[in-house]
Amino acid sequence: MRAIGIILAGGNNYRMKELSQRRAVAAMPIAGSYRSIDFALSNMSNSHIQKVAVFTQYNARSLNEHLSSSKWWDFGRKQGGLFVFTPIVTMESSTWYRGTADAIYQNLEFLKNSHEPYVVIASGDAVYKMDYNKVLEYHIEKKADITVVCKEIGAESEVTRFGTLRMNEESRIEEFEEKPIVAKSNTVSCGIYVIRRRQLIELIEKCAEEGRFDFVKDVLIRFKDIKRIYGYKIKDYWRNIASVEDYFATNMDFLKPAIREYFFKEYPSIYSKADDLPPAKYNAGSHVKNSLVSSGSIVNGTVEDSVIFRNTFIGNNCYIKNSIILNDVYIGDNTRIENCIVESGDTIRANSQHIGEGAIKIVIEKNDRYII
Repeated sequence: MRAIGIILAGGNNYRMKELSQRRAVAAMPIAGSYRSIDFALSNMSNSHIQKVAVFTQYNARSLNEHLSSSKWWDFGRKQGGLFVFTPIVTMESSTWYRGTADAIYQNLEFLKNSHEPYVVIASGDAVYKMDYNKVLEYHIEKKADITVVCKEIGAESEVTRFGTLRMNEESRIEEFEEKPIVAKSNTVSCGIYVIRRRQLIELIEKCAEEGRFDFVKDVLIRFKDIKRIYGYKIKDYWRNIASVEDYFATNMDFLKPAIREYFFKEYPSIYSKADDLPPAKYNAGSHVKNSLVSSGSIVNGTVEDSVIFRNTFIGNNCYIKNSIILNDVYIGDNTRIENCIVESGDTIRANSQHIGEGAIKIVIEKNDRYII
C-alpha cells in the first residue's frame, strides 16, 4: 500500500476511572486475548502498510512491552517496520505531547524521511476491522485533501462524547463539532484519517507556528471550509472504549456468536502478542455458560456471561456472573462477583462478595495470595 501508518496511543481518559491508572487506554485488554491497540495494528498489517509509527506517552510501560517485538503483526521487515515514539527532550523541545497535532510535530522527521505519498492516521482505543486500501481508493477518487472515516450510531448512544459531523450529498463534510453539548447529527468520527503526506507535514508545521496542538480542532474543524474534507461512512462493527461502560459493553459483545465469528474466524485475522500458556482447565464441579475463558486459567466454580482473561484462578464454589476478570487474577473459594470488572493482578480473598448495583463496579484488591 502506498501509505505509512500512524497510531495515536498516548492519551489518557478520565472516563476509564481506575482502569487507566496503571496503563494507557490503548493497552486495555479486550476479548480475553487482545489489547485495544491490536486492532489498529492488525488493520495496518492486513492492509499491507509496511511502515507504522505508534506514539505513546501516558502510562506507556505495559504498552511498550506489548510492542517490544514487531513480529506478531508481521512488521519485522527490512523495508518498513514498527516504530514506537515517546516524548523526548531535545534542543527544540522539552515538553510532553500537548495534543495529537503536537505529537505528530515532535516526530515530524518520521514523516519527512518517509517516501510513501499517503498517511493513514488511526487511534489505538477502538475495536474494529477495516481495509484501509478501500478508504485510500475513496480518498483518491474524491480528490480529497483529508478523508475522515465515520459511522452512524444509534440515538441511544452518547453521541456527544464523539466528534460529530454532517456531510452534503457528495459526502463532503460541511459541519464538524468536537464533543458538542447538543449534537446536530448522529454521524460520528471514528478517529481514522487519510491524508497526503506532504500536506500533513505542511498543516502540522502551520499548527506549530501558531501554537496549536490538536489535530481535530486545529486541522479538521479549522480547515473544513478551505480544504476538501470528505467522510467515508462504514457500517461494520466499530466501538470506542473510552469509558468504563463502553469498555464493559465491548467485551460483552464478544459473547455474541456473530461478533465472535466476525473477529475470531472471518478473514482477515486480528493478531496479538502470544503468551506460552497452557489451555484453560476446567476441574470437576466447574460450570461455564456463555463465557470466554482464556489460556492459562483454571476454573473450579461457576462462570456465566463473563470474560475471563489469561492466567486466572477461580476457586471452589465461586460464582462469577456478567463480569470481566482481567489477567493474572486469583479468586479465593466461595466468592461471588456480579456486574464487576476485576483489575489484573488482584487477589480476591475467600468468602468475598463484590456486586455492582446500578453501575459497573471496578474491583481492585491487593491481598497476599499466600496467607496461611
